[in-house]
Amino acid sequence: MSATEDDHLEVTRRELLDLVARDPDDARVNYRAACVHDRLGLEAEAIPFYERCLAGTGLPDEDRRGALLGLGSTYRVLGQYARAVETFRRGVAEYPDDGGLRTFLAMALYNTGDHHEAMGILLDLLATTSQDPSVQQYRRAIDLYAKDLDATAGPLAG
Repeated sequence: MSATEDDHLEVTRRELLDLVARDPDDARVNYRAACVHDRLGLEAEAIPFYERCLAGTGLPDEDRRGALLGLGSTYRVLGQYARAVETFRRGVAEYPDDGGLRTFLAMALYNTGDHHEAMGILLDLLATTSQDPSVQQYRRAIDLYAKDLDATAGPLAG
């Protein structure tokens, strides 16, 4: 980030803090405050804003997804892996088709040592979203292994 961009974000941060002070329950303002704190590398300070915006009402659906991903990512960056997994699971429960949330859940699961579930999520995501012909050729096998990595059935092409 350039010094000018950093200065602009700091001004924005102060303006958002003023807005939050005036209306601490405004979900949209809390979400914007969380995002600007994250962008400035102030992850720990972003958490209360994420939590308030998710607890409140009036947050548009796309922002809610972003807040769940942002909060989970912030927990992960801060080494709070169990809280990250919990947040991403909540996000995936609310938005099961969101590949970003599922990917970040897999990364957090990796951090907690649950490599098996993480790999299963990523294999499922690969099988269901890849347009690569060689992935699609083996989709049945990938689907099988996404559910049970220890399966011993041979590759199931086509």
